[in-house]
Amino acid sequence: MKQLNLLMASAALVAAALSSHAAQAADVTVLDEGFGDLAGLSGWERVNRSFPPGTGWFQGNPGIFASQAGAPNAYAAANYLGAYNGMGVVDNWLITPTLSLGGQSTLSFFTNHELADGLDDLLEVRFGSGSGTDAASFGTLLTTIGGDTGFPGDWQQWSTGLNFTGEGRFAFRYLGDAAVLGYVGLDTVRVVTAVPEPRGVLMLLGGLGLLALLRRRQR
Repeated sequence: MKQLNLLMASAALVAAALSSHAAQAADVTVLDEGFGDLAGLSGWERVNRSFPPGTGWFQGNPGIFASQAGAPNAYAAANYLGAYNGMGVVDNWLITPTLSLGGQSTLSFFTNHELADGLDDLLEVRFGSGSGTDAASFGTLLTTIGGDTGFPGDWQQWSTGLNFTGEGRFAFRYLGDAAVLGYVGLDTVRVVTAVPEPRGVLMLLGGLGLLALLRRRQR
């Protein structure tokens, strides 16, 4: 009889684990930003590590191209003037607020650049755990746009996945020799993450508790 009870408890634990895993399919959007007012954003950080430093990320210029969505200037932009007077090395960061991620997450965004001969725009997308903003925190390179593969000449959506549980931040890093950089735009940044339903978590904890109780009674 004890063996039967233990078997039933094990089955309940497996069912709870499967239910908890299935609950991970319930996704929630933890970030949805269209950059209507870049200067007024809460939690975002603009860090210019260019040498010598010039202009950081700024509100989009519709005279160069309009936004992907919203008002014509509703996007974030960076250009060769990230280095002072456009001479030097650009290393310009736009960092999201600290986000709580629940496992499998997806970052999507749109980017575009000014079409001009001889330009070689480059944008890295990185992730770092925790809430820090120093460059060393963003050791995970998720994707690179531009460089040898070329930069899109019109708004194009990009998507990248990450499996991480805890707090972290995404960073958009515009970099390169100012002499070959032009102007890039970033728009409609979204992060969707998996969040377990409370019911699935409670079932899993209940199954663990029942199994522990039965094992204690067998001693």
